Amino acid sequence: MTTALREAPRKAAQGDTYSARHLTVLEGLEAVRKRPGMYIGSTDGRGMLHCLWEIIDNSVDEALHGTCTSIDIVLHADHSAEVRDNGRGIPVDIEPKTGLNGVELVMTRLHAGGKFGGGSYTASGGLHGVGASVVNALSGRLDVYVEREGYEWGASFRRGVPGEFGADGLDASFTPGSGLRKVRKIPKTRTGTRTRFWPDRQIFVQGADLAFEPLVQRARQTAYLVPGLSITVTDERQGSGDEADGPPRTAEFKFDGGISEFCAHLSTGTPVTDVLRLRGAGQFTETVPVLDDLGHLTPTEVERELDVDVALRWDSGYDTTTRSFVNVIATPKGGTHVTGFDRALVKTLNEQLRAARMLRSGDEPVIKEDVLEGLTAVISVRLPEPQFEGQTKEVLGTPAASRIVAQVVSGELKSFLEGRVRGSKQQAKAVLDKVAGAAKTRVAAREHRENQRRKSALASSALPAKLVDCRSADDRSELFIVEGDSALGTAKLARDSEFQALLPIRGKILNVQKASLSDMLKNTECAAIIQVLGAGSGNAFDLDAARYQRIILMSDADVDGAHIRTLLLTLFHRYMRPMVDAGRVFAAVPPLHRIKLTSPRKNQDRYIYTYSDAELHRTTLELDRKGQKYEDPPQRYKGLGEMDASQLAETTMDPRHRTLRRIRIDDAAAATAMFELLMGSEVAPRRDFIVGGAAELDPTRIDI
Repeated sequence: MTTALREAPRKAAQGDTYSARHLTVLEGLEAVRKRPGMYIGSTDGRGMLHCLWEIIDNSVDEALHGTCTSIDIVLHADHSAEVRDNGRGIPVDIEPKTGLNGVELVMTRLHAGGKFGGGSYTASGGLHGVGASVVNALSGRLDVYVEREGYEWGASFRRGVPGEFGADGLDASFTPGSGLRKVRKIPKTRTGTRTRFWPDRQIFVQGADLAFEPLVQRARQTAYLVPGLSITVTDERQGSGDEADGPPRTAEFKFDGGISEFCAHLSTGTPVTDVLRLRGAGQFTETVPVLDDLGHLTPTEVERELDVDVALRWDSGYDTTTRSFVNVIATPKGGTHVTGFDRALVKTLNEQLRAARMLRSGDEPVIKEDVLEGLTAVISVRLPEPQFEGQTKEVLGTPAASRIVAQVVSGELKSFLEGRVRGSKQQAKAVLDKVAGAAKTRVAAREHRENQRRKSALASSALPAKLVDCRSADDRSELFIVEGDSALGTAKLARDSEFQALLPIRGKILNVQKASLSDMLKNTECAAIIQVLGAGSGNAFDLDAARYQRIILMSDADVDGAHIRTLLLTLFHRYMRPMVDAGRVFAAVPPLHRIKLTSPRKNQDRYIYTYSDAELHRTTLELDRKGQKYEDPPQRYKGLGEMDASQLAETTMDPRHRTLRRIRIDDAAAATAMFELLMGSEVAPRRDFIVGGAAELDPTRIDI
């Protein structure tokens, strides 16, 4: 190591030929093709979907301007995507500075468009003038048709270069040249834009494609945010229907109620309040560079107006759902508008709780965690030229948004909580009671944790006595959560005590999906699991502090075992989610049957284990075919306790032979919804789910 460090400067000096000829200048759209991730985030299916939404957002901006009422999105069978709208259409006249027509200018030049303050759009999702040109640069073919001024105009591009294709499809011959041409004459009243693009397979990874469900979800979301806008999504790709040769999938959305309907759609618990609508606006001044007649950028103070529209509802649950948007663009990582909303919510509720004498002078104020418990909120702001962090627009950075949103939310929410809104007194009291109860629960839970810590500090051992710990704490360490004391005895003998620890649980733990935090901490089994793992719970969970690298749930291969496993997964999903997100939670797969061969052949094991009835049937048929004799009937395990230590080690615990199922969350929203359905407090949806699936159950498999 020392020698290498000594020689490095000498080698650099010998080969130091770095000069201006090593510098590369990327012209126009070359930069996009060289670094696509900078503009669309990734080159997989998500980046492809981002390209599609860049085109859709241009149509949505027309809807925000009031000149578009319908958007059609089509996923074609040749894996191209098309977006049609009835907006004003891209300008087709010549832009004097570049000498290019409007279509070629928008499609081939970065930072060109009508959203830089020229008066064409008061609020839009597109800001940088790079969306359409980026999609064009990353497309093997892009066709755009504009209906405007009594004609349909057409233009085609290949990887950002204008020209003409000799036929339909991606593989048609291409001749570079001027892209814009008159296609046909149409009524002067008809306007709109139709864009179809084929993602470039030189850019996107193999197998990447446009996913239908995420597209539909965002289309629904956009329709909520632009009341009266009709959005239709059609998937014409082969196998897109319920059957391989079924009809195309189609989804159509139009909502006149706006974000009030969106909030009601997102809220799944029993309502504590109606959907509250908080609206207002505010002005602010910002200094922006403006192009003068000479083409110079001059710092200029500009008056802006920011419109605030918030819909919220409290329900009886504990989860929080917050969606935020700027000019209908989702900001999943929040920003200044969400900061202002949170601050106003906490401040206003503290004031109202003290005014109602539900908080005394010596009491702790409620915090954000208390206020957001059971809250579903949709926060939407509209303003010209918002400041985002990056082209993906995930975080709003406009400083004034925080102040204006806070003012609007404080004023409107105060009117509701003081009972000025007709029929709101009872609901306002229910909200204050819920927030005050959440604060008391949080304080009680904190005191409980502090008491536990004090007890642990005085005790000789900080870990539960029933924990059978391992000797090492390296990357191999595993914690088996074992069902019952009988299985624990066998598992002690079967484990590798160097890196495998055991924690037995008795029976079925608390269903934490419909229990409060304090109830969960009072439950002996839940508290023991959290204490043994040693990484905390909830928002305070620290993945790096976990004492074990893997958590393995080992329960019987029966209905009760599945129920226990579900309850444990509910606990990890709700209070130790980072362990699941990191792929460090597993389910052991014990065998269901053991076949004993009466006369095993050379190098053949005496015992064969199977893990399902179908596998048992196949195995016995194979043995019969080969003429091998075995004890009939095979042994069926009804619990882990029926195995001896060697069998349990060989089939379930030894890393060289066992099978583990990794628990993953591919779709967090779907996982949360399923946990709420199966484990939540609402009985009726769960009953409907069970009744609906009853027909799929084979009655002969029921163990009576």
